[in-house]
Amino acid sequence: MNAPKKVIIDCDPGIDDALALMLALSSPELEILGITVVCGNVPAHMGAENALKVLKMMGRMDIPVFIGEQSPLVRTYVDAMDTHGDDGLGESHYPQVTEIRPSEGAVQFLARTLRDAAEAPDEKKISIIALGPMTNIASLIRQYPDSLAGLDELVSMGGSYKSHGNCSPVAEYNYWCDPHAAKEVYEAFSTLTGKQIHMVGLDVTREIVLTPNLLEYMQCLNPERGEFIRRITRFYFDFHWKQEGIIGCVINDPLAVAYFIDRTMCSGFSAHTEVETEGICLGQTVVDDHDFWKREKNSVILTKTDSMRFMKFFFTRVIGACEEQVLEGLMGRVMR
Repeated sequence: MNAPKKVIIDCDPGIDDALALMLALSSPELEILGITVVCGNVPAHMGAENALKVLKMMGRMDIPVFIGEQSPLVRTYVDAMDTHGDDGLGESHYPQVTEIRPSEGAVQFLARTLRDAAEAPDEKKISIIALGPMTNIASLIRQYPDSLAGLDELVSMGGSYKSHGNCSPVAEYNYWCDPHAAKEVYEAFSTLTGKQIHMVGLDVTREIVLTPNLLEYMQCLNPERGEFIRRITRFYFDFHWKQEGIIGCVINDPLAVAYFIDRTMCSGFSAHTEVETEGICLGQTVVDDHDFWKREKNSVILTKTDSMRFMKFFFTRVIGACEEQVLEGLMGRVMR
């Protein structure tokens, strides 16, 4: 087995962020150096508390949590607590973790860690999985542009290519929340030779739906983790039914983690992408799929995924299901 990839997870927990963290923490391919939190689904301080709750539940309180930017670069902050509940974890109201506390200075942690890796061999470089608005990363680029020399890859859950938006007709929430940050990060990658943002957007994440049957099966196989997932997603189920008529809930962020671990989980194409910062198209990702602009291809746009394969991956990692349980039980519950 290859050495684990060194990674920092930048997130805004958030229900699906919590599920993504559970997947990352259950995956031996990853060495998680730290969790940086940005304002997004919930304010940054609340997101940091939620990250600690996930770490405690998973028995991984060795991983440090850092609080980052508390407002977007330019526009007024708009949270998503209508989607994630007043505590950000589906109004599950798990008690605050007191054994360890988050630290301030997420951007400084990112800069310090990446700078340390800048002189290392390529296999020692640091990757970032960004599951929220890219305010922390844009601030990193503004303040410490030289730190990008230590960056291996950036996988971002955000944006949309052909799928409709989830907070406007054309925009996905993470990029809509701070479009100026997303724009600056994509612009920066236009100047980085050999590096592209892997955009895990709504075109693929909308395929990942946690249904009541799947949730019930999780509880049967792993009562502790299944109950945690049930409590944090109950609010999410209700929201998706009211807003989109979906029986179940779309869990966007875990797919970005799965794709980072296994690149065959999604497929797509390279293109130049820009982010709109004004008007009714605020937050839209404009993908030059026909190369009209003849500009540097700064992104890999994911367009296809296999939802069944993802669920097998999630069940074996997070729930601890064996292959036989996945094939015999999961398939049956999906089909019924």
